Formats: sequence, structure tokens, C-alpha cells
Amino acid sequence: MRIVSIPCLSDNYAYLVICEATQRAAIVDPSEAAPVLAAVRQHGVELGAIWNTHHHWDHTGGNQELVAAVGGLEVVAHESDRGRVPAQTKFVGEGDTVSIGQVSAVIIHNPGHTSGAISYHIADPGAVFTGDTLFAAGCGRLFEGTPADMRVSLGKLAALPGATQVYCGHEYTEKNLAFAAEAEKDNSAIAERRARVAELRKAGHPSVPFTMAEEQATNPFVRAGSVDRLAELRAWKDRF
Repeated sequence: MRIVSIPCLSDNYAYLVICEATQRAAIVDPSEAAPVLAAVRQHGVELGAIWNTHHHWDHTGGNQELVAAVGGLEVVAHESDRGRVPAQTKFVGEGDTVSIGQVSAVIIHNPGHTSGAISYHIADPGAVFTGDTLFAAGCGRLFEGTPADMRVSLGKLAALPGATQVYCGHEYTEKNLAFAAEAEKDNSAIAERRARVAELRKAGHPSVPFTMAEEQATNPFVRAGSVDRLAELRAWKDRF
């Protein structure tokens, strides 16, 4: 398996998931069609599926154009997003599996940011696409869920092996780490990660992917010890 990050809009990422055995690929959260089609041509792969993590336009905006350009695409999203995800053809829930070529991903239902938010977990070699549920050192705003929902959702993701590579939906890491440094002033791991990320971004490199172990050490939302603490952090971050 090979994963190609595709910058979209101002700070979004789409991800081309390539089965190297078959040269078939799925695209995760195509907010725009043009950069995705360019990447498909560049890497010489056959696009077979769209894997959407949730219904927001900046994750689904390219669906219709891609379906028009590439015949027979399977468009995957949560079963509760019926009618909200453009061109959706496959309706999935917790524990379901989707495949492209010889690559399979298990669905993790992550309500909180939206009611139908899902992540795609590929156990081997260890990758998860989290959309706007889990960011580097952060989590999504609670538009359609509660702090209790988000705590359960983050707990599911944080339980994945520490070496799991996390691919989230936005380049928010520097801002999230600035908040994390305020929320956990004595956490040296946050300070160290903040310095590393600053160097990456200064050099023009993305901060994504990152590991689940990094989140366990530096993400205040993952580390929140209670629903009340997570709610407090989320309200603070919304004002930050």
C-alpha cells in the first residue's frame, strides 16, 4: 500500500490510497476534483472509490465531478449520511469493511464532529484516516454531537497501536499545539513536538501523518480524564 497526500483548498488534505499489487486506488475526502485527477494521472493508477469521512462540503466537494469523470466509482460514507454525501453508493457502519484492490479498511464510527463521522483503519501496515474527528493535538468542533460522544470516539482511535500513522483532514497542527501548550503547561512532550512541527512547516513540509503515540502524549483532548474536562477544553479551544 502507498498513500499520497494531496493538498486541497487552503488547508485540507485528500489522500490517495493505492494498492500497489493492482494499481487501483481510493481517494479519501476529495474536497476538489482537479488535484485528485492530476494525482491519479501522475501515479498511473485506476481510481475505484471515494472514501468520505463525513458530509461537510470541504470533504465531499469533489465527489460529483469525480463520479462524472471516472465511471463506476463506489462512494462510501456512513449510513446516516444518506442524502447528505453527494453521489453516495455504499452506506457503512461500525465494523464494516471496504476494500480497494487488496487493501481493506475497517470502519470506525466516530460521532461528535458530525453524527455520521467515520474513520477508515487499515491494520496492515497501520494507518487510519480520521477526517475532522482527530487532528494532530486536537479534535473537531462539536457540530452534531456532545462531549461524551467525542470522548468515546477519541477513545476508540487512541486505542489503536501507537505506531499507527494518522492522516487527518486539515493542516491545523501548529495552532493546535499552541493551544495544547496552554492547556498542559508542564507537558515537555508538547513543547518538543511544537518545535519539531515548526521546523517542518518552516521547510514547507506537511505535519501529517503523525503517530497515535504522539497523540497519546500531546493531545489534550485524547488525554482528557473525563467528559467534563473534554467539554471544558473544547469550549476553551472554540474561543482560543
